Amino acid sequence: MNILIVDDDQFVSLSLKTILEASGEIQVLGIGNNGKEAVTLYKKYHPQVLLMDIRMDEMTGLEAAELILKEDPDAKILFLTTFLDDEYIVRSLKLGAKGYILKQDFESLLPSLKAVVKGQNVFGNEIVTRFPDFISRTKSSHYNYAAKGITGKELEIIELVAQGCSNREIADQLCLSEGTTRNYLSSILEKLDLRDRTQLAVFYYKN
Repeated sequence: MNILIVDDDQFVSLSLKTILEASGEIQVLGIGNNGKEAVTLYKKYHPQVLLMDIRMDEMTGLEAAELILKEDPDAKILFLTTFLDDEYIVRSLKLGAKGYILKQDFESLLPSLKAVVKGQNVFGNEIVTRFPDFISRTKSSHYNYAAKGITGKELEIIELVAQGCSNREIADQLCLSEGTTRNYLSSILEKLDLRDRTQLAVFYYKN
């Protein structure tokens, strides 16, 4: 797997490069110090994953991601930051970043990179637990779920998944069996071309 690392702290960048390459599974194609360098390096190397901080001089990671994703909607960007900031998380979701994890959750970095390469969305536990709060502050969705064949019952289930409910809790609230709830979820994921509950929650919030 080849990646780019962009962080305004060169010590952090070099440390990440050393540790990740030591795994034998990662090749770091280049290192940048700010968003402008991220855009330039991405155009030059087109890495499988761009691992990038958010707060940086000259251009932030979010600004860089917006430019990169505008030119290459398939770009896989994973934010690695120390900031558990609602505004940053929300914007990263809306931009289409593949993930947002905290630097202090370092042990999850390599698995997260692997998941992103496979096309999965990755958000640390601290971020996922905030989804229900984001959704409660969001007005009704404008996404046309009916066009994807989503029924009213399935939309209820999607909303409950996004609120963090388990299958048991969903079943209890909607007077269904757990087996029926699982079947509904499988159908929903297939219709929306999603892999799992986390992707479903992210999709619901983004839309």
